[in-house]
Amino acid sequence: MKSVKPGSARRRTGLLVLVLTLLPAAALALPRFDDVRRDFRPSDVQVLDQGGALVQRVRTDASVRRGQWISLADISPALRHALIYSEDQRFYEHSGVDWRAVSAAAWGNLWNTRTRGASTLTMQLAGLLDEDLRRGASGRSLGQKVEQVFGAAQLEREWRKDQILEAYLNLVPFRGELVGIDALSRTLFAKAPHGLDSREGAIAAALVRAPNASAAQVARRACEVLRAMQPAPAPDCESLAFFTQAALQRRAFDASEGIAPHFARQALRQRSGDAPTLRTTLRAPLQRAAVEALDRQMRELRGRNVQDGAAVVLDNASGAVLAWVGSSGAHSRAAEVDAVLAPRQPGSTLKPLLYAQAIAERRLTAASLLEDSPAQIATPGGLYIPQNYDRHFKGLVSARTALAASLNVPAVRTLVMVSPDAFARRLQAAGLALRESGDYYGYSLALGSAEVNLLALTNAYRMLANGGRYTPTRLLPEAAAEPPRPVLDAGAAFIVGDILSDPNARVRTFGPDSLLATRFWTAVKTGTSKDMRDNWAIGWSQRYTVGVWVGNADGSPMWDVSGTSGAAPVWAELMRQLHQREPSRAPAPPPGVVQQAVRYAAADGSERGTPLEAARSEWFLAGTQQALFTPSAIRATAGDSANGRTARITAPADGTILALDPDIPPRHQRVRLVADGAPNDVQWRLDGRTLARGTAADWLPWPGRHRLELADARGQVLDSIRIEVRGAGVVGPPPRR
Repeated sequence: MKSVKPGSARRRTGLLVLVLTLLPAAALALPRFDDVRRDFRPSDVQVLDQGGALVQRVRTDASVRRGQWISLADISPALRHALIYSEDQRFYEHSGVDWRAVSAAAWGNLWNTRTRGASTLTMQLAGLLDEDLRRGASGRSLGQKVEQVFGAAQLEREWRKDQILEAYLNLVPFRGELVGIDALSRTLFAKAPHGLDSREGAIAAALVRAPNASAAQVARRACEVLRAMQPAPAPDCESLAFFTQAALQRRAFDASEGIAPHFARQALRQRSGDAPTLRTTLRAPLQRAAVEALDRQMRELRGRNVQDGAAVVLDNASGAVLAWVGSSGAHSRAAEVDAVLAPRQPGSTLKPLLYAQAIAERRLTAASLLEDSPAQIATPGGLYIPQNYDRHFKGLVSARTALAASLNVPAVRTLVMVSPDAFARRLQAAGLALRESGDYYGYSLALGSAEVNLLALTNAYRMLANGGRYTPTRLLPEAAAEPPRPVLDAGAAFIVGDILSDPNARVRTFGPDSLLATRFWTAVKTGTSKDMRDNWAIGWSQRYTVGVWVGNADGSPMWDVSGTSGAAPVWAELMRQLHQREPSRAPAPPPGVVQQAVRYAAADGSERGTPLEAARSEWFLAGTQQALFTPSAIRATAGDSANGRTARITAPADGTILALDPDIPPRHQRVRLVADGAPNDVQWRLDGRTLARGTAADWLPWPGRHRLELADARGQVLDSIRIEVRGAGVVGPPPRR
């Protein structure tokens, strides 16, 4: 028999007497069960759709890993039995303190022998609920142990046994960062707590006793539990050891899981508070359909160097985001990149906004003729020579045909009328945050040289769907709705929508049987950026706006992907999904829009030859309508904005700096002045003085900063630019005559 120090034995016995004496008089401020459950915070947030369905789980607390609160009925009976056997065999018999175990522990301490310990599940729960009772690095002090006993007695008086066990299993630390049975089950066993079998329950119970023990120690303890619970047949402890080692190495509880990872991250940035659930505007069935549609299209495009894609669906009325697919998932080498928000070149998808602005400013009508012919436009960086997608030119076409068939040269000519800077300001007002000014992009802005993201571009189309009124998108139902901001004339938005819904107008480029032609009313535009790096399809129906992008996150070009073979199939499938049981009707024309029968003359200007386009009924802003369109009309005057021509100085470009060379004779340094869309009797004026007449002239420059103007026969200024001449070629202007 081992000897003990009498003072130590007396202290332990005195503590026991003290507990027995003071227990009835003590009371701690421990919370109620309902409060504990209400205040429980998982380390993950469950992102829900608008109907409450789970769409994504996202980890938000990196310091600890807690799952959801699990009701006792949803916890495996095998685990409950293993835990009670391992930690507190008389749990259902005692009232918080197992005095028989306390006596055994005290007697064992007196004789310095090993015992199971006297801490009950209720006492352990009291320690988990009260920070003052938490175990320190060297264990609990005597005072903490006494208070723990008091707390256990209080819990037993105020809580039911099932509540004590439920709270304990949700709050107890198991191993490392894992706290609670949900985190343990999903991390080590890759299943919900209700599915744990007897082996897994025994391992979980062993981890409660020694959370940081080695795999071998945990396996031995788990085998002891199994042997005691199931004497026959004897457990296979060797296989249990291998199973335990594998389980302790597993990390199956992903930080994020679901069908909307990119959307969830954005929604969490907008939430207020730290509630364990977040309800959003998403529709889970639609989100799942969008994920599957994009996945199918990525498989279809396999072999064409297409790895990435994205899709977004907006509710026209509220701006609610109904679907947000930020990546093509397994098809992508950059799945974490949110392609809904990544800036990309939009290609021809900016054209509807450009034509809408030109129509609103009464520079064009849908019936106006535009030249689709080779063009060379001088810019500060050199000549800009736009080309069509198919490298062919169609001659004179109406604005309706030019937009619907996505012809590039007419779009650039339209931007010449509007000006890049004015168009850039309109894009900014529509929510497209350009990095530079319109003059920086120049006339290539008509073909989508600026970078925008899919969400903003889709919302700009939603602005068209809403009659030119802009509101931001919403991810959370409780987000405050902003009043609509007028961005564009409602009539111009309506006319552009009518053009984009016209299958006959797009025949020249897309053919008569394009999948863009849905069986219900939709307006849609595709776009492809330079070198086929991006492909888009964006359009709206009566209630929804859908945007789709495909390409490569690294910017590499796709192979043989056209406007209708890339993003359009996903767009069409989502539109069909949205309108399976919901009609989509064409919008009614707003006030200020009138309908007029129009006809076209032949290419030679006569009305007897084959007309440039078939006669039809066309929509106009009131006051711009006309019945006959002839080729000569677009050259009649320099400022005939209704027919798509405005006199412009095309050379030199605005802001040009000329450097004169003193070694070259001045007569050989003349500057060619060129005007486009101007009558023959226009005049050139430099700093208020007349230089020459006609659409082209040569000018002998002299140093200084100058203002060059183009004026009509009446002296009205049609266009003006500023240029600067540097050097010592000619010392001054010629004398006045």
